Amino acid sequence: MKINYLLLCALVIVLFSACASSKRFTSDKVFDNADETQLESENLEFIEQGIASYYADEYHGKKTASGEIYNMNDMTAAHPNLPFGVFLLVKNIKNSKSVVVRVNDRMPYFKNRIIDLSLGAAKKLEMISDGTVEVKIYRVKK
Repeated sequence: MKINYLLLCALVIVLFSACASSKRFTSDKVFDNADETQLESENLEFIEQGIASYYADEYHGKKTASGEIYNMNDMTAAHPNLPFGVFLLVKNIKNSKSVVVRVNDRMPYFKNRIIDLSLGAAKKLEMISDGTVEVKIYRVKK
């Protein structure tokens, strides 16, 4: 009886461990002064160029369009039409800082604005004081 109880406890522990939520893959890798030839060799596909903004406090803790809870410190982004879960390298044209984000939300249409970044991603791009910056977006190929 004691052995069955121990086996049951071990099984429960294994099941809970398997079901525990692990940190989703997001990258806070920053590519300093990466040029286009380096970016292309990193298995990236150019998508578009335009204006990026960021969003933070007002949406923190609320549900995103993908159903996830928005965490302003994660490396995520809202895009008008790219699929949820796609990873993008976003390069700040002004200072050449780049960061990899995962699309998990939608954004409304604004003229020339192509992406809304989380606060965490905006900090990595050093765009907080500017509010909006011109960026190039690359899809990270698998």
